[in-house]
Amino acid sequence: MNPHATAAFHRADVYGFAELLTDAERAALLRLRGLLDEHVRPVLAESWDRGEFPADIDAPLAGARLMDPIEVAEAGQQPSSLYAGFRTFEIARVDASVLTWYNAQAGLFRTTVAYGAAPEQAEELDARIRDFSWRGVFALTEPDHGSDIAGGLATSARRNPATGHWTIDGAKRWIGGAGQADVMAVFARDADDGQIKCFLVPTDAEGVRLDVIHGKASLRIMQNYDITLTGVVVDEAARLPNINSWKDVAACLRRMRADVAWSAAGVAAGAYEAAVDYVGRRGQFGQPLARFALIQEKLAHMLGNVTASLAMVVRLSQRQAAGIYRDEDSSLAKMHTARTLRETTALAREVAGGNGILLANDLARYHADAEALYSYEGTHEINALVVARSITGIAAFR
Repeated sequence: MNPHATAAFHRADVYGFAELLTDAERAALLRLRGLLDEHVRPVLAESWDRGEFPADIDAPLAGARLMDPIEVAEAGQQPSSLYAGFRTFEIARVDASVLTWYNAQAGLFRTTVAYGAAPEQAEELDARIRDFSWRGVFALTEPDHGSDIAGGLATSARRNPATGHWTIDGAKRWIGGAGQADVMAVFARDADDGQIKCFLVPTDAEGVRLDVIHGKASLRIMQNYDITLTGVVVDEAARLPNINSWKDVAACLRRMRADVAWSAAGVAAGAYEAAVDYVGRRGQFGQPLARFALIQEKLAHMLGNVTASLAMVVRLSQRQAAGIYRDEDSSLAKMHTARTLRETTALAREVAGGNGILLANDLARYHADAEALYSYEGTHEINALVVARSITGIAAFR
């Protein structure tokens, strides 16, 4: 591929990581970009201000077959893990809430089913997940348990040996997109053996209650829910048979954490690009802001952060595609990309001065949303301790 074409493909990709994609994959991403520019960008500021998900973007994105793009299929290929990463990057460049909505299906839920279901079940269900005809969300976090969920998970599941049915009781929190889902992958502790199991629970099942979480200062477009499960009965067929312990849950999270690192890299790229656009058109003291040395230093610093983050997530995806899945790898990527995202979005907001807090410039939205990415799918501290455990051989937490 012509290196100049790569630079045009992603302004923030100055080292040309997109050259590693096939032509068909880049074509699919360009189609995605067109959908985002047409259907998503025009409604972001108003939707973020109202704290509501823009319903009109659902059909175009869900119907676009981005998980198995037609461009790639026509080229006789399968979409690569690197393509999946850049798909996340592309959506995150536009908005973190929209990406969180999309990856609730394409990342969290799809990964859980692919890993947890029996092979023949996974194949049948994955086709319905890819075309959004069957929608699901990932329900792990609880009101009183986030970072300590491994040992603290309180939602219970009791099996009736006479009928084979399971009864689930408990609560989940921060479940993004649950109101649009057909089913939730609910993680519960088996009352008999104390191990974690996963169940596909319909959102309209008797005993399920969904309440939108209001008053968020970050990811305002994404609708997160409190879920209450009271005597919810499901049969044995609803249980994912390959998830039988926290070790199995951790294997899912190991794969998902790479998605969050890609998300952080994408939001940082979007903030950087918005900052470049702003300082190019904004004048002060009779000249564009872009002419000032201090502004240029901030832009260079932001680009360095984005480039380092892209390098890390690209290599992480390559290793995972080769079958190398290590907790410390995904934790290091999530820790680093989320930390530098905070710095990048703060600098981007800063170069716009007072206008940086206005939604119309996008910078305020990127800045606020960075805070959510910094905390979810493992806080900075928890990910740092996972990495340090691999360094020292000593676990500082349980």
